[in-house]
Amino acid sequence: MEAVNKEELLEKIKFMYKEVAEKPDGEFHFEMGRPVAEKLGYSPEDLDNVPKEAVESFAGVGHYFDFAGIKEGETILDLGSGSGMDAFIAAIKAGKSGKVIGFDLSKDQLRKANMLKEKHDFSQAEFREGYIESLPLEDESVDVVISNGVINLSAEKDKVFKEISRVLKKGGRMAISDIVTEKPLTEKIKCDANIWASCIGGALQINTYKELMEKAGLKVVKEKHHPEYGFLSKSARNASDEFGVKSFSFLAEKQ
Repeated sequence: MEAVNKEELLEKIKFMYKEVAEKPDGEFHFEMGRPVAEKLGYSPEDLDNVPKEAVESFAGVGHYFDFAGIKEGETILDLGSGSGMDAFIAAIKAGKSGKVIGFDLSKDQLRKANMLKEKHDFSQAEFREGYIESLPLEDESVDVVISNGVINLSAEKDKVFKEISRVLKKGGRMAISDIVTEKPLTEKIKCDANIWASCIGGALQINTYKELMEKAGLKVVKEKHHPEYGFLSKSARNASDEFGVKSFSFLAEKQ
């Protein structure tokens, strides 16, 4: 069975999200910014309380903060933290006694997030370069893991969920949004790094996606479909229609 070229995929992802960070008004396969955030369920109050520049570069696919239930003093891990919108919202909910750690592979996104952190005094947040398949964090050191439209980009999702399970405290929770499918994608689509970097090519069937979580020791307790999320380009919409590509949010607890 053919597989996507991982090195090519990483370069495509880095380039695309450099554009997301630096040119949020550009043309992408997906919606961006405050309009899609509000459509997905983010409260205007939360969006007003974080840096406008982070909101402009928001490229998430769902809303999971109602699932996450972040409490003051908790440690939050954001996988694929981008320009920091979700991390900043989490930081406000966790308070100054809490901690938010964001990981991203895009130096450009990290540069922007760290600049906004300093400018707006989010001292409880930190943003690091790293890969979500191999996290430089201690076992059972995190209360909550969040991620928005990122895990589908990984070519090794089983490793991602195992790492999430490893760093979560027992009874800790994972609240994520991601792209899944109703039907299996063709090998041609799965081997196209461009389509993969656009959050489609790496999408798994929803049952397979949930099975990977369960195998990693993450029990799915809630899920919801985001029918309000859609792709913009013709090629992305065609793939969405043909294979039932859609956005879901999940809440899972570490067993």
